[in-house]
Amino acid sequence: MTPYEQLLHLAFTAPNDVNYYLTPTTLRAYDQLRTAPPAERPFRFEQVRLGVAMSLLKLVSELGEHDESRQVLDVLHRALSEARSPEDIDRIVGREARLFDRLYENLYVNEEGEALLNLFGRTLDADAPELLEEVAQEGVDLARTLDFSPDEDDD
Repeated sequence: MTPYEQLLHLAFTAPNDVNYYLTPTTLRAYDQLRTAPPAERPFRFEQVRLGVAMSLLKLVSELGEHDESRQVLDVLHRALSEARSPEDIDRIVGREARLFDRLYENLYVNEEGEALLNLFGRTLDADAPELLEEVAQEGVDLARTLDFSPDEDDD
């Protein structure tokens, strides 16, 4: 299983989330990137980017009941599900740019949440499949160590 697939399965564990987010398009994105003809690679790359970004935001939302990350997650999911080109992705995401702007506002995160948001930023900046795979692997490594239990201390 690729780091991309591992990250998806670590982030989306609840049955409803699996059914909603782990669509055939999402699950096949990495394989389709690897086998895409040159003309399709930019779009397939963007699909993988969306899958990695969705996974990271899902983990952020699970860590802290963060509504903004859920809203951005839904925009990314819609883009992955509906877009047929990189331009479609830009159009769908662009319509909701204010959500991305608000993602970091009024956000209290612990070190784990900060690390996830750092990986999310790196996902958006990645310009090669190898960089996305590196981010996905780091996301897998981090996801395996996350503690989703509510903090008892408020120290």
